Amino acid sequence: MQLGAVAPIGDIGGDPDVVRDYALGLEAIGYDFVEVTDHVLGVNTASRPDWPADRNTSRDYFHDPFVILTYITAVAPRLGLSTGVLILPQRQTALVAKQAACLDVLSRGRFRLGIGVGWNEVEFVGLNERFGNRGRRSEEQVEVMQALWRDAHVDFRGRYHTIDDAGINPRPASGRVPVWFGGHHENTLARIARRGDGWMPNAYPPDGSAREVFDRLRRMVEAEGRDPAAVGIEVWTSCGAGSEADWRREAAHWRDLGATHLCLTTAFDRRHHHRIAGRTPDDHLAAARRYREAVADIL
Repeated sequence: MQLGAVAPIGDIGGDPDVVRDYALGLEAIGYDFVEVTDHVLGVNTASRPDWPADRNTSRDYFHDPFVILTYITAVAPRLGLSTGVLILPQRQTALVAKQAACLDVLSRGRFRLGIGVGWNEVEFVGLNERFGNRGRRSEEQVEVMQALWRDAHVDFRGRYHTIDDAGINPRPASGRVPVWFGGHHENTLARIARRGDGWMPNAYPPDGSAREVFDRLRRMVEAEGRDPAAVGIEVWTSCGAGSEADWRREAAHWRDLGATHLCLTTAFDRRHHHRIAGRTPDDHLAAARRYREAVADIL
C-alpha cells in the first residue's frame, strides 16, 4: 500500500511557509502522497442557525486544490499529489481537464484526480451549476475529460456537453490522468467500474463490513471487461484514538482486503475517525511520524 496524509489546512492554515514545511515534513518522514480537500464557498452560519456544526462554513480555510498542489509539487518534488475530493460537477469540465493536465505535466505524472459529486447546494447555486443532476453529469464529465487527455482534437455530442473539434494543450504525457471516485452510493460503484481508476471510500470501519462491497466492485469492473487489479482502493485512517497496536491491526486489515492506498487524516473527526488533540503543524507532523513508524512494515 502507498501511504499518504490529508493536509490539515483547516488547522495549520495556508501560509506558504507552513504549507511548504508540512509537505517537506511528510516527504522526509517517508509518505508517498499528500491529499487536499475542496470547497469553493462556505455558508454564513449567522443567517443559517440550523446549519450542522460539522459542515463546511465560511470560517473553514480551503486553498483551491489545483493551486496548492501546483505549489506543493514545486517545493516537495518527490511527493505524490491527490485531491480528496474535487467537487467536479460544480466546475466547467474542459477547464478541469486543462487544469489537471497542466498539473500532471508540472508534477511529471504524480497527480491523481479524486472527484466527488458534493453535498452543498449553496455552492452549486453560487457557481451557477445545477445540483439535482450532479451525479449523472459527473459521469459524462469524466468521459469528456478522458477524451481531452487522450486525443489532440475532440468532437463530442453528449447530454450535457458539446465540443466541436477542439482540444487542450498541454495534455498528459501518458494520455491520461488517473480519476478516482469518492462517495458510497451504488451508482458510484457503477461509474468506477466503467471509467474509474480507483475508489476513495472513507465511511467503512475496519470491521469487515467493507469486504462485500470491495468484492462487488471488483466483479462490476470485471463485467465491464476491465482488470479489477487495475482499479485501486484508497481508505482513510486516523490516529486520534487507539494505540500503535490498534493502528497496525487496522492497516493490516485494509491491506488484506486489497486496499492499494492508505490515507491518514489527523484533523477529520467523523464516524469512526478521530482527530488528534493538537492543531499546530508540529502536532500534525509528529502524529504522522508516529503513525508511519507504527505501520511501516505493513505497507
